[in-house]
Amino acid sequence: MTQEPDTQDPDTQDPNTRHSEPSEPPSAAPVATFGNTAVLHIVGTPIGNLGDFSPRAQQTLGSVELIACEDTRRTGLLLSKHNIANPGMIVMNEHTEQRAAERIVSALHGGESVAVVSDAGMPVISDPGAVAVAAAVDAGFEVVVVPGPTAVSAALAVSGFGSGRYVFEGFLPRKGRDRQIRLDDIANEPRIVVFYEAPHRLERSLNDLATAMDQSRRCVVARELTKMHETVWRGTLAEAAEANAESRGEYVIVIDRAAPKAEATDDELSVAVAEAITAGSSKKDAAAAVARSFGVGRNRVYGLATRSPKSD
Repeated sequence: MTQEPDTQDPDTQDPNTRHSEPSEPPSAAPVATFGNTAVLHIVGTPIGNLGDFSPRAQQTLGSVELIACEDTRRTGLLLSKHNIANPGMIVMNEHTEQRAAERIVSALHGGESVAVVSDAGMPVISDPGAVAVAAAVDAGFEVVVVPGPTAVSAALAVSGFGSGRYVFEGFLPRKGRDRQIRLDDIANEPRIVVFYEAPHRLERSLNDLATAMDQSRRCVVARELTKMHETVWRGTLAEAAEANAESRGEYVIVIDRAAPKAEATDDELSVAVAEAITAGSSKKDAAAAVARSFGVGRNRVYGLATRSPKSD
């Protein structure tokens, strides 16, 4: 998740903060290099608390010849805070990922090991990195993961919604038909749902979620996880938007699984699809919308739509 780790000066830091920083680069097991072959390392970095920067991650970043990152300033600050020499960096963000992937493969062919990091958390997880991984694999190089914190797992753990199945949705589409389709899908999702949201879109998204699904569903809104001002709000979707109206920081929303729904009858589906057609939808669009709403197969609803008098 793209967040800026809290990097306050230790001398001015709040004494209650949970941050800690090693004074010297840690010793760790050697970085995997699979003989003399260059390796692409996918390295997790803190999502806020610098104490979560693992010794293995630090040792890996200190051993590679090139680091691909979203923001050289932020990554440079992280390296400096942990006394890690800067081996050279290239920018890899949503606009430059393809070009950066080509540079990474070129470096690997030249015998240089490369690390990919994001501004915070695990690369690839709603952050750049997938193009570089695919390119390295296609070119025949090993890809090694150095796990680190993720806002997804942290929010899921603190939610208290239990173990089992969950789905990570990343960020909701910002507008239009894609957004509505995603909201409809989430409304009928039987698994726990986790997604990210930006502060300026949080209230709108919480209102849209409350409109799209059962407002009594339990919800957790986690803000600034692992940072000094971390908060975890707990309640229902009906309460969420108002309770989180003053939004600052980075957010993760966790929605509890939907209660099991009774299987819809053909009569119920026929009425719903007829109403959608009357409202102006085509048979195809009406069937798709009703299928999503009731959580049933589209072909079943389309068959009913074809037989509906309104379809003539």
